[in-house]
Amino acid sequence: MRPVTLKDVALRAGVSPKTVSRVINGEAHVRPEVRDAVQRIVDDLDYRPNAFARSLSSSRSYLLGLFLDDPGSGYAADLQLGALMRCRARSYHLVVEPLDTAAPGWPGDVVAIIKALRLDGAILSPPICDNGVLLDLLDREGLPYVRISPRDDPGRSGLVDMDDTAATREMTEHLIGLGHRDIGFIKGDPAHSSSAKRLDGFCAAMAAAGLAVRPDRLGEGDFSFRSGLRVGDAMLRGASLPTAIFASNDDMALGVLVTAMRLGIAVPERLAIAGFDDAPTARAAWPPITTIRQPKGEMAASAVDILVDPRYRLSPTDPDFRRRLGYELVARLSSDPARAD
Repeated sequence: MRPVTLKDVALRAGVSPKTVSRVINGEAHVRPEVRDAVQRIVDDLDYRPNAFARSLSSSRSYLLGLFLDDPGSGYAADLQLGALMRCRARSYHLVVEPLDTAAPGWPGDVVAIIKALRLDGAILSPPICDNGVLLDLLDREGLPYVRISPRDDPGRSGLVDMDDTAATREMTEHLIGLGHRDIGFIKGDPAHSSSAKRLDGFCAAMAAAGLAVRPDRLGEGDFSFRSGLRVGDAMLRGASLPTAIFASNDDMALGVLVTAMRLGIAVPERLAIAGFDDAPTARAAWPPITTIRQPKGEMAASAVDILVDPRYRLSPTDPDFRRRLGYELVARLSSDPARAD
């Protein structure tokens, strides 16, 4: 069978090929009912535009770049999958680029990537989404970008985030509601905007409950499993043990869990553990880890939607392009002996 063409879609939908092109490219000036009808035909016929032909016939490459500082992390993997699937649905392609801002000459490397690939836009993950040198460089190159969970200058560009402070406060209240009063907290990498927000949420919940935050119950982590092992060992070898430890992400929570098992401390009977992200490790661990389900894939997908919106290049500071997504507290056996799932 020959490949389905744009003209086939137009004929079936009863519209012009130009209208089909506008729908596929996310352009404006198409009535909603026509857009929906054309999209249904595209889906029914499984039409896949030729990316090379599209780029030759327009000023766009239909390539979006996802810039990451740690592409091997579980967080990065979820961002990649979310962006990839949404790019595929929007007939774009995704290019994943690791970016080490500590390496000499990295700004020149970024410029070379932009020019060689003719990127149509960039998604910036934390913490590089707050790198002023990078943002200024992209502005000079005229490349639209959307930031995920930035800390600084939220009005500078489109962004997608979640309420880290509220989520952490809710988890802390959950632990307090289970009867815990002596709760340890492991902070995340200070370079990430979410770290300070999550600490704020923890402290706010403790203060609202009339509980003091002891200095020896605050651990300096960096979002790595290794730091969870290190801080967990320090907290669990002290003169007195906390009854719960809340880590700023699941990798560190897993480190605490492994340390507790090694020291013979029963979880959750003697020690409750909670994390953040709902990474695969949280679900695969035994006992499974109570956590905050962060919509990482959805955030990356929403960033793609913003970048391909034809209005975005014209008004990137429009508040319509600053989006906050929801979260979910997922209670599991690591914090509550009554839960068997």
